[in-house]
Amino acid sequence: MGYATRITGDKRVRLGDVDPSDDGGLTRREAEKRLAALNAELLELQELMYAAECNAVLVILQGMDASGKDVTIRHVMSATNVQASRVRAFKPMTDEEEAHDFLWRAHAHTPALGQFVIFDRSYYEQIVFPQVQDELPMADVRGRFTHINHFEALLIDHGTIVVKFLLHVSNEVQERRLKEREENDDNAWNLSGKDWAAREDWDGYMAAYEETVNGCATTEAPWYVVPADNDWFHNLAVAETLVERLRPYRDGWIAERTRLGEEKRAEAREARGEA
Repeated sequence: MGYATRITGDKRVRLGDVDPSDDGGLTRREAEKRLAALNAELLELQELMYAAECNAVLVILQGMDASGKDVTIRHVMSATNVQASRVRAFKPMTDEEEAHDFLWRAHAHTPALGQFVIFDRSYYEQIVFPQVQDELPMADVRGRFTHINHFEALLIDHGTIVVKFLLHVSNEVQERRLKEREENDDNAWNLSGKDWAAREDWDGYMAAYEETVNGCATTEAPWYVVPADNDWFHNLAVAETLVERLRPYRDGWIAERTRLGEEKRAEAREARGEA
């Protein structure tokens, strides 16, 4: 069993049943040793995908402020080839984006074949926040669930591997991290009054995330709920999940890379005038 809780939509999962402080029974040293091996494999898999150009990877990171998204991004990106990897952070919508459907701005930033892209927050903000603020009737929210499921099915049909993580941090740890951020001169710039205001609606956010991950989970695009109270553990859980999702494609990518290599060799021989 993996370190993250996998949600596929076949049965409802309660966030309250996932312990944010879970560490898989590992020490930090044990986790970091396993993480190093997984990072090496992730780099190999991502480079094979880049060469084969028959799949793409879209990683979606969601979670409360200070849940560890930035830490996760740094660790994942350090284990990938920067030539074919990028991060897209989604801020509040602009006027132009508000004038389009809620998925419009995201589609242009999805990965092309061969690319590895991380969404730091995503179109899921447009269904979590409206639930908390009662901006949309639940019937409309569930309509957006359907649109998202269809959108992700479209990406998958094109060869994109969609991997969605909810970094599940506890109320207490989030408060501690926000206070540490405020007191640290290097990190205080990354603090907002909205971070503290959102804590007043903690239960509302937990309910909205629970509704969202259950309503937008499919077998092809499951959600992974990751205990996030310990940075070293959630980095391991994310790396393990990514490797397990990509590993089944390895042989196909090697075969395609070999085929493309033979094509390039034939082109080179032809250019030299050789038979």
